[in-house]
Amino acid sequence: METLAQIHERLAARFPAATLTLVPNPAPPAQASLLLDAAHAREIAVFLRDDPALRLDYCSNVTGVDWPEKEIVETTRSVQIDPAGGPPRTIEQKTKRLQPGCLEVVYHLYSMALKHGPVIIRLRTGNRSDQITLPSLTPVWRSCEFQEREIFDLFGIVFTDHPDLRRLLMWDEFTAHPMRKDYVEPDDYEWEPTPHDDVLAKAKAHYPAPAAKAE
Repeated sequence: METLAQIHERLAARFPAATLTLVPNPAPPAQASLLLDAAHAREIAVFLRDDPALRLDYCSNVTGVDWPEKEIVETTRSVQIDPAGGPPRTIEQKTKRLQPGCLEVVYHLYSMALKHGPVIIRLRTGNRSDQITLPSLTPVWRSCEFQEREIFDLFGIVFTDHPDLRRLLMWDEFTAHPMRKDYVEPDDYEWEPTPHDDVLAKAKAHYPAPAAKAE
């Protein structure tokens, strides 16, 4: 199979208007991935599925990731020459910047026909608040359907053109997204029929006070 760098080059030539970024992975598996811009993700996905050399016809799993806003500290070093002829000094300067947050979807693709993979692709939202829409890849790989629904439910990403986008694990009236890193767990547990251990301790705080006993 072609390397991810080679696939990246072919996609860049085939889709010159698309933004494509190779994302390295410093972990031991070293499985790099390819970040696609949302505007071209669907047509690129079709190409990956139908290209004769790739034939990535199966999406094994779809994963959601929450990237909150993060403070990045960058260090720059410069060498200062002593005009009196002393040894040069290395000056360090630290600057801080905020890296905006986003939500991400990661797809692992395989070729059942050619017996190779995975090829990992990523999509990212514009932010974590009002730009949380991404194109559904269920029309390309049917196996994405329930997994995108789970991500919609737990992370809040809205997948356009999904055939049945509704909550999968939480009930319809639930408004939060439990896999967000800023999710605040409720402490009333009114829905818990048999609270126990730490859940019971939290639930008791909402129990009515016992009636006073008559003398």
